[in-house]
Amino acid sequence: MSETGSNGNRGQGHGGRGGEGHRGPRGGVKRNAQGRERNRGPQRGFSENAPSQRTRRADPARLVAFEVLRAVAAEDAYANLVLPARIRHHGLDKRDAGFATELSYGALRGQGTYDAILARCVDRPLEQLDPAILDALRIGAHQLLAMRVPAHAALDETVGLARAVIGAGPSGLINAVLRKVSAHTLEEWLDLLLSDEQDQTKVASVRYAHPEWIVRAFRQSLVAHGRPVTEIDELLEADNAAPVVNLVALPGLGSLDEAVESGATPGELVEGSALSSGGDLGRLASVRDGSTRVQDVGSQLVARALASVDLSDATAGDGGDGASASDGASASDDATTAGGERWLDLCAGPGGKAALLGALARQHGATLLANEPAPHRAKLVRQALSAVPHEVWHVRTGDGREVGSEMAESFDRVLADVPCTGLGALRRRPESRWRRTPKDLVDLGPLQRELLKSALDAVKPGGVVAYVTCSPHPAETTAVVSDALRKRDDLELLDAGAALDAVSLTGHLEAGHELTAQLWPHRHRTDAMFLALIHKKA
Repeated sequence: MSETGSNGNRGQGHGGRGGEGHRGPRGGVKRNAQGRERNRGPQRGFSENAPSQRTRRADPARLVAFEVLRAVAAEDAYANLVLPARIRHHGLDKRDAGFATELSYGALRGQGTYDAILARCVDRPLEQLDPAILDALRIGAHQLLAMRVPAHAALDETVGLARAVIGAGPSGLINAVLRKVSAHTLEEWLDLLLSDEQDQTKVASVRYAHPEWIVRAFRQSLVAHGRPVTEIDELLEADNAAPVVNLVALPGLGSLDEAVESGATPGELVEGSALSSGGDLGRLASVRDGSTRVQDVGSQLVARALASVDLSDATAGDGGDGASASDGASASDDATTAGGERWLDLCAGPGGKAALLGALARQHGATLLANEPAPHRAKLVRQALSAVPHEVWHVRTGDGREVGSEMAESFDRVLADVPCTGLGALRRRPESRWRRTPKDLVDLGPLQRELLKSALDAVKPGGVVAYVTCSPHPAETTAVVSDALRKRDDLELLDAGAALDAVSLTGHLEAGHELTAQLWPHRHRTDAMFLALIHKKA
């Protein structure tokens, strides 16, 4: 494809390389030697054509982004599930797929900031706009303010998209509004919006595109897990950075050789991991056969930590042998520790951690029961485990809250990766921050406690339960664990921070605090995974 691409108007360096250099609000911007943002501001020229003379067709990459935003808003869909299907449907090449991905995710992540800017440029409340028009404006705003797209291309192509899929009338409104948006850089807009604002929560909410309640929740979470509250800006900014795709080769079954030959680089935090260079991972035979999987390194670490706890000498409090792989060995090196054990993944869907645990169980001579209540997700778990020999694992379809009573004291190791708000994975689920509400914390609390109780009932005396959430919020993490410990006298915490260190390549993650552990995107470049290792006394 030529530099301008099939649309002829996207412009040199449009960013079709998976969003390289393109961050949403306050996610990092490209600047020239004078410190000015590149391709920003009113100095950019527009096409001299009247709106009626501009393109009347939809550029496929921008159309994909528009369809993703529409599905998210109108159908409550998940962007990470819709986007690949739309890319395939429109036959985008690697370059245009990267552009569509950055435009979709960037517009969704920055929605709160862009809406605040658009509200200054529209003559009516945004909620009175047709939702399709608002989504087109968000797409245009992201191109103008946070991507290396020439202003004339961003304007002309977004108006052309609107004319093609919404109508000629709305395209005039979109043209007028986006011209107003282009009058200032993102930094200038933020200065205008926040010049008189004294509330630092509101400032951070607009500047970093997070709802105010999440900003407050993250401040509380940092303090609860032993981090300084001054890291809040770094944390919010990390949420707006496009995440790198992490790969894992199932231990003893998979290899990263093919991925590395295709441009992936070995991971720096945990063995058997790699960072993908992007593109269509489905082209890799090792990914298609399931022996290599896409999985955040935070998830890899917590699964390996559970598998590596030495149950023959599990001790609490001092980070002793019980919180690490025996004799300092990794899980893959010590196949005798867990021989004959039974492992349980209580909330296994969609199967990523179950696949890794299954491979580790095979190395240890253990077996794995993967439980999932939803039949369609149980099917996904079976698919995820298909690369692991079938004699190692079994999938149960049923309510995890019932496992503890039906299979009391039957398992040596239990993973309770409970449903949560997902506040720790906002960078991977760009629409989630605008969907979640404080009420979700209230609604999920009872379920999380019931599942942890079931896990603790299901584990044998002398065994260990890993309580895991993809959220740092204390209401979902330390509060749930503390409640469980208060109600029983046969439980004790192992040093989860030491357990993570034992399976990490660095050996010093600095994730532990008061025996639990919390990973962070701004510190570890992982999802914000929480881990507590609860030992049932023999």
